[in-house]
Amino acid sequence: MTEPIKKIVIVGGGAAGWLTASLLAKHHLNNQSIKITLIESSDIPTVGVGEGTWPTMKNTLHKIGIDENNFLRQCNASFKQGNQFVGWYDGSENDQYYHPFSAPQAYGKFDLSPYWMQKAEQNFASSVSFQPSLCDLNLAPKRITDKQYQGSANYGYHLDAGKFSQLLKEHAVNNLGVLHVIDTVETVKLDELGNIAQIELKTSESIVGDFFVDCSGFSSLLLGKALGVPFVKKTDCLITDRALAVQLPYDDENEAIASHTKSVAQSAGWIWDIGLQTRRGVGYVYSSEFTTLEQAQQTLADYVGVEKEDLNAKEIEFTAGHREKFWHKNCVAIGLSAGFLEPLEAAALMLIEISADHVAQQLPGCKSLLPLVADRFNKEMTLRWQKVIDFLKLHYVLSKREEPFWQAIRASESIPEHLTQQLQLWQYQPPHEYDFSSSVETFPAASYSYILYGMHFQTDLSNRQHLLSKTEMAEKLFSMNNQTTERLTKHLPEHRALLTQLKSNSFQAI
Repeated sequence: MTEPIKKIVIVGGGAAGWLTASLLAKHHLNNQSIKITLIESSDIPTVGVGEGTWPTMKNTLHKIGIDENNFLRQCNASFKQGNQFVGWYDGSENDQYYHPFSAPQAYGKFDLSPYWMQKAEQNFASSVSFQPSLCDLNLAPKRITDKQYQGSANYGYHLDAGKFSQLLKEHAVNNLGVLHVIDTVETVKLDELGNIAQIELKTSESIVGDFFVDCSGFSSLLLGKALGVPFVKKTDCLITDRALAVQLPYDDENEAIASHTKSVAQSAGWIWDIGLQTRRGVGYVYSSEFTTLEQAQQTLADYVGVEKEDLNAKEIEFTAGHREKFWHKNCVAIGLSAGFLEPLEAAALMLIEISADHVAQQLPGCKSLLPLVADRFNKEMTLRWQKVIDFLKLHYVLSKREEPFWQAIRASESIPEHLTQQLQLWQYQPPHEYDFSSSVETFPAASYSYILYGMHFQTDLSNRQHLLSKTEMAEKLFSMNNQTTERLTKHLPEHRALLTQLKSNSFQAI
């Protein structure tokens, strides 16, 4: 019963497989008894639904030992300071707001939102955070003299998913000792207790393991097919099920590069628009119930300004949902094999990071403890997935758009009960950290406030006057935000200019 876990086998590459391999290998770098093998098929392409990350990626890359300069250069990467939502409220000319990655002034110590409601001289995000102005001006979040993974503003990245996987692969194999096997899985053999015993491959010898990580994508070869863990659909809540993705060169090599993801509402979904160093990545996420493939292609073609026949878009089908359990027996699923909701807010990569880091930190030393750790992992991750669903749904339920898609996705019966309760509460008081008291919260109260008040949500403070008792402090903080905004917009470089500097200069090591 105390048999040690020595052989870890990961099935599937891509960001999920190689991030997991890197985090596991880094954590066990000084443990010579642990052997990590990643099996990757040469004939399965990367899905590549989205190319954005959360700021958590800074910590992940730093943790596994990747140089930020090399990452940016090799992955055609750029900086991401948040998300801009265009046309989500009613589609009118000035319908846009930001969800920036930097928290509001004095966040956690003082809540500016009630005072903003009294003034409302400008949009919420710009009133409490300097970052929307940086995005409006296409500025970078840092200077070339800053240290790696640090800057004046919080940031994530936009990246080329294929190049990112390649960088992680080279780092895991060359620097962290991960064994890379290129082959196709033929059969998954179970032992008499129902645990995975070995993986039989098409051309190589079978690989025996003690613990297995399923990163095989939508096919979920291990957790779904071999172990029979059911898939739980969430299509009653999230109804998009298709994406069309294209890669576009810049019209001008000096064209400004946005330092945020642009999410533009359409009649049956929304379009993402991101800027990498040498190209844009654009995609249309939509519901096949409310538009046809031909109509979706035309919508995307119109947006990018090409003829539909010249679009050459990659088509991706998905079903919103996740596995009933994420860890069963001696196998855990990470990435698309665990589930997928939709590309909004780049939640997929963040869930990969969280899952992989949890497994790296908590994987027990012996097999007898696997059920205990699996139970804790499943409870935590189920809650995290539900929190992500709530947050994604929030973006839709406050819309006033009248197209059938928007009416369907905000229907009251499609809103999770917990989110409905929160919205009822927020009608009479702003979001507070106590509304998010779980130890596994994925999005903070500030993120909810940015979405709520960006979408013109109304909070009635008539019986909450005590929330407005420190007007002088609030005015001071509003003034500080204005001063910070003015200072940073004068001193931070243009996004493209900084990325150009990186070709011959580097950020300092931490």
